[in-house]
Amino acid sequence: MGPFAFPEFDPVLFQIGPFAIRWYALAYIFGLIGAWRYGIWLARRAPNLVKPEHIDDFLVWATFGVILGGRLGYVFFYQPVFFLENPAQIPQMWNGGMSFHGGLVGVITAMILFARRRGIAFFALADVIAATTPIGLFLGRIANFINGELWGRTTDVSWAVIFPHAGPLPRHPSQLYEAFLEGLVLFTVLSLLVLVWRSRWRVGLTSGAFLVGYALSRIAVETVRQPDDYIGLLAFGSTWGQWLSVPMLALGLYLIGRACMRPTVSAA
Repeated sequence: MGPFAFPEFDPVLFQIGPFAIRWYALAYIFGLIGAWRYGIWLARRAPNLVKPEHIDDFLVWATFGVILGGRLGYVFFYQPVFFLENPAQIPQMWNGGMSFHGGLVGVITAMILFARRRGIAFFALADVIAATTPIGLFLGRIANFINGELWGRTTDVSWAVIFPHAGPLPRHPSQLYEAFLEGLVLFTVLSLLVLVWRSRWRVGLTSGAFLVGYALSRIAVETVRQPDDYIGLLAFGSTWGQWLSVPMLALGLYLIGRACMRPTVSAA
């Protein structure tokens, strides 16, 4: 079994006049819808801390948080000099460039503002949103794979892929690794925590588990993912994606420890 020659898919799924639907946009749309519906289902099983109507109303806030945070995170975390010199390029998201870490900051900001406005506990909301996030992560990484972007480093493993825009050498399909770890595995772990091990009665535990799970997944996959050309490898062969994940790991461990030391909330 040799390397798989990946077909060059059109990033645009279909187009009607000037209106184009891209694979990546479709991943965002279905990711948000899937997280919204699953979040409502989870809220019905929460111990009266967050209500289904809260998740319903938060969908618009989450959408703006993901899009604005993801774009601004890419601008400031990855190519600040380029965008300072070319500010007109900042809103041109159709040319690519979104950051998960920026999207996370955007959604956290949206949750803080929403929780204050509605008078609900921040971590009660955050725990539900955290449990739903792997749905969007899975679809987003699948879209990365279909677009043939964010590929892995060169390798001789039997399942390697030759991506059209990455040269003739076979590479790790790191997008699929991330879809598996950040999406399927993390979704399964968080669902077990919430539904079987009842983490919903320890406020902050699900949020902490999400941060730790994502950080470990991203740090692991970054060892085989091709670093961005404009950043390259950093100290000790690390990547910028790994360094951005370290604060997530530390905060997640803190939240898990804090949740486990506090008394459980009432299920009544």
